[in-house]
Amino acid sequence: MDTGLARIPARSRQQAMDWSLVLASQDIEVTITRSQEDGSWGLLLAQPDLRRALDSIRQYQLENRGWPWQQAVSGRGVLFDWASLAWVALVALFYFLEGQRGFRSAGYMDTAAVTHGQWWRLFTAVWLHADVGHLASNAAFGFILLGFAMGVHGTGTGLLASYLAGAVGNVASWRLSSMPHISLGASGMVMGSLGLLTVQSFSWWRPTRHALRLILLGVFGGVMLFVLMGLSPEADVLAHLGGFVSGVALGIPLSLAAATARKSWINLGSGLAFAVLVILPWWLALSHAARP
Repeated sequence: MDTGLARIPARSRQQAMDWSLVLASQDIEVTITRSQEDGSWGLLLAQPDLRRALDSIRQYQLENRGWPWQQAVSGRGVLFDWASLAWVALVALFYFLEGQRGFRSAGYMDTAAVTHGQWWRLFTAVWLHADVGHLASNAAFGFILLGFAMGVHGTGTGLLASYLAGAVGNVASWRLSSMPHISLGASGMVMGSLGLLTVQSFSWWRPTRHALRLILLGVFGGVMLFVLMGLSPEADVLAHLGGFVSGVALGIPLSLAAATARKSWINLGSGLAFAVLVILPWWLALSHAARP
């Protein structure tokens, strides 16, 4: 029996790390390597495990066929998901609907109303904006940050996690505010996307100093971006902080289980859950507002 080593080539460091997570879940021990000759990445493993490893990678690729709107933006395999444009279009549609009488008042974040049972405002407030400038700011930053979050974690998974983080941001604003107040906007969801990206480097965890350095640099960069973007004096800081922290909390398990999070059926289920959490709260909001 050949007890030597075998090497599986990969297109990028990100792909090598993704495959290493897949093989680790099958109890196949691998080492990520980079060729000193041409700089190519690959996985080093025991020769007897090669066939099982290739079968596992092939199955993973079948279950995680790339979405046509996801494109690599660097040689390191970083993906941007252009489906975030659909989110921008949806936010713009809701801004158009705000011109309808009573639409905004039915959905904005009113802490007193939430206290009296109108929980749906935690979700509906994400889709409302005070003016065109407010909309443009959130749409621009959201397009970029959500696009990368969806590229990292999957279209449906990244979208649902960011949306839930935005709703939790409104929960923080509701529970921690000293006085009742009204707010609206997608900034909590945008900060949630940033939180997801802040801990994406957790998927690279290995018990080595190099991996720890990458993780700490990623976290430091994300926190600095949050300070610059999320702590302006005129912003709803509690909602921003709640969204960011929630994004971090959701992003850690998603990053550690990256291979699972990007499975097609997980993303489809997450997309369906997202649709339900958009439609149901708005149905409840408008139904409540229509009552005499």
